[in-house]
Amino acid sequence: MEERPITKAVSVAPLEDADVKILIEEADRILVFAKSRQITKPDDAKMATDDLSVISGIKKRMESSRKDYLGPVNAIKDEMSQVFKDIMAPVLEADSITRSKLVAYNMELRRIQAEEEDINLKRLEAAEAEMKLKGEITESVNLVPVNEAPKRVSTNMGTASMRDNWKYEVTDFALLPDAYKVPDTTMLTSVAQKHHDQKPIPGVRFYNEPGLSVRARG
Repeated sequence: MEERPITKAVSVAPLEDADVKILIEEADRILVFAKSRQITKPDDAKMATDDLSVISGIKKRMESSRKDYLGPVNAIKDEMSQVFKDIMAPVLEADSITRSKLVAYNMELRRIQAEEEDINLKRLEAAEAEMKLKGEITESVNLVPVNEAPKRVSTNMGTASMRDNWKYEVTDFALLPDAYKVPDTTMLTSVAQKHHDQKPIPGVRFYNEPGLSVRARG
């Protein structure tokens, strides 16, 4: 007997979930305490630590509830995304191949047009030089026909046109203006966490900005 895939029912109304409602009430209540709290003595600090432990527990339960709701949805989403990715693969490849061939054709037309225009420019410059030298042009200037590359191709089904897509390549980082030298934040963060301020780097200040670590018991 063929096994049928297991389908898990997922509620789409978490705010109607009794457990979620409890979490919301706890979160609202702890927020009221946090806004009115003043820490001026050791006992206040102890109570704040207790509340932070409670908050940590609420956060964990909320995260667990979130995963319970989104887990099945994400699994289905990932599966469907892969299915349609596979389905679209031939179309995307055909699109890429056709685009590259059409771009190559258009670029060749542009190249030919540029060469024809360059030939005519040189012939006109030669004629102008002869006129300055001799006061006359001894031979007629035979300009080659310029076949202008079309800016777009239009059919009953659509239009394809070339558009500029400027990019960049850094050829000499040392010559790059300072405004364009972006720091490697990932590397600098790693150095700060590993070496603190014991590994100087010119132009960089490593400093400590203490935070609070809370561990709930139990």
